Amino acid sequence: MAAKDRFHDVVKSALIKDGWTITHEQFQIDYGDVQMQIDLGAERLLAAELNGEKIAVEVKSFIAPSTIYEFHTALGQFLNYRSALRVNEPERIPYLSVPSEIFEEFFRRRFIQEVIQEHKLNLLIYNVEQEVIVTWIKLSNTAK
Repeated sequence: MAAKDRFHDVVKSALIKDGWTITHEQFQIDYGDVQMQIDLGAERLLAAELNGEKIAVEVKSFIAPSTIYEFHTALGQFLNYRSALRVNEPERIPYLSVPSEIFEEFFRRRFIQEVIQEHKLNLLIYNVEQEVIVTWIKLSNTAK
């Protein structure tokens, strides 16, 4: 089993507070002979619909000395997970979770914003201290 990110439980708590049901921890995705694990799988029922919305969340803390290196890694993981989900669970929408402080300091930079737009990166911005979701940024509606 892969190691949990430092803020795994923070994001899990924030999702629960936001009304999500955690359906998986270390959500396993297999694509042929490649196995991957996304940190969390969650779902909630939408008030206006009968079908539930499903998400997969990769938790990132961005606490290493090189934020750009961590961003490269996180982006690569997100793209791989999205490709695998497209085949195995097309209804599940992938999100990359990012601490609000890092979002404000790093993710607002022009280059990073352009990469986010180019790759349609869905983001879940969370507050570490309050264990709440601050913002959802949804650039793609499906795992495609």
